[in-house]
Amino acid sequence: MPEANYLSFKSIRKTFPGIVALDNVDLEIYRGQIHALLGENGAGKSTLMNILYGLYHQDSGDIYLDGKLYEHNNPKNAILHGIGMIHQHFMLIPNFTVLENLILGQASPKPPNLEKEYFRKEILKVAEKFGITVDLDLLVEEISVGMQQKIEILKALYKGAKLLILDEPTSVLTPQESQELFKMLDDLNKKGTTIIFISHKLNEVMQISDRISVLRDGKLISTVNKTETTPQELSKLMVGRDVVADYKKEPSNCGKEVLFAENISLVDHHNRERHLVKNVSFKVCQGEIVGIAGVDENGQKELAEIICGLRKPTSGHIHLLDKDVTNSTTRQLIEMGLSYIPSDRRHQGLVMDFSVAENTILETHYQKPFTKWFSLQKNVINKFANDLVKEYDVRTPGINVPVKNLSGGNQQKVIIGREFSKNTQFLMVMQPTWGLDVGAIEYVHHKLMEARAKGVTILLISTDLEEVRKLSDRILVMYEGEIVGQADYYTSVEEIGLMMAGSKKQNVHP
Repeated sequence: MPEANYLSFKSIRKTFPGIVALDNVDLEIYRGQIHALLGENGAGKSTLMNILYGLYHQDSGDIYLDGKLYEHNNPKNAILHGIGMIHQHFMLIPNFTVLENLILGQASPKPPNLEKEYFRKEILKVAEKFGITVDLDLLVEEISVGMQQKIEILKALYKGAKLLILDEPTSVLTPQESQELFKMLDDLNKKGTTIIFISHKLNEVMQISDRISVLRDGKLISTVNKTETTPQELSKLMVGRDVVADYKKEPSNCGKEVLFAENISLVDHHNRERHLVKNVSFKVCQGEIVGIAGVDENGQKELAEIICGLRKPTSGHIHLLDKDVTNSTTRQLIEMGLSYIPSDRRHQGLVMDFSVAENTILETHYQKPFTKWFSLQKNVINKFANDLVKEYDVRTPGINVPVKNLSGGNQQKVIIGREFSKNTQFLMVMQPTWGLDVGAIEYVHHKLMEARAKGVTILLISTDLEEVRKLSDRILVMYEGEIVGQADYYTSVEEIGLMMAGSKKQNVHP
């Protein structure tokens, strides 16, 4: 039987400039359970866990661990109290071995000697206890992303973690790797490890958790047992209303060819023998959504930047609207009708020190009606920004607040609103709903389908396989910079997953 009150948060409050990140949150975590924290990016999930791990400090409120007041929260103290946190972006050094990463920061039993063999034996004891198979002599850069995640978990267990926090752990995994992770977490849980699982994916939460807490706008909305709820109820708790997850998708009226990528390659300038993109060719026609699926960092970002004029390919050509635009600037492409939603919103999508209003007119600030006689028209810009904030439900204290003060999800809404408001002929979209709640995802998906129905050509790149399957007319799969397969909605997730892992390849014709 799980024991109540292993970890208690009492009236936790945390604010950032202009934002209440946590608003008097009360939460109980039971010993020996997998407890999911569900909500959009900006709902407060990661903030609450970062406070527990000591990366942030609450403004007010208390934390109790094993019935005792938990104070002086910092990462070192968290580790001493058996708390381990697996971050969304791994904290591993690529050119160190697995063993070297695991013992980094550990005190040697016989200083100044490193005593690697002592650490090897101790780590293998922990790995065997928890059923983790690992090659300690491989370099981290040589192992898969899924294995890197296992190394992070093993590192926490080796340091004595009894409570594991995983922050969006499947965002960089294939479907098969996600299932392997869930089996591993289930095994750890059966051996007594308490797990807090942070996610915004309903299907994952329903599969892995015992109890589920839903956060929205920094408030704890509800905590429910998984066996007593449904995805529909959880969606409503996240958004505050019923969400329509499925909709009728009309067959694509594929018109003229709008985009043609012809034998695109990009060589890594750090390693001339490595291709970031390799001989990629495909076409996208008017009124069609072509999705590119794949695990992150398999060349999708580089391909998108080549198409949008941010990088020049080593070889190959890009044709847009029957014109060779391989050497065109991004501004020239925008003036031809390109809209681009990048995956890196902080560095490519927004100017973080600019206000929300200023960010809504990036790329078009020099055009009418925003500029007249070389002067920005403040009233026009403010009205445009206010309308966009209202239509896309951007949660902000005002349009003159620096966009860096907004949560990641609300920053994404500013970008999406700006790009969707232009007279677009070709829409290049990367991770359009990353960090958004289910209601906002529903809205963005409908916007994409509306654009498709109006004849807009859309290239959708997303690591969310369900999103790609749901929206795309055709799916191309990328692995290590190459297009390795083609699929559609009726292709099984397992088959696409094999292609994403490089285990299955097809001959794909543009």
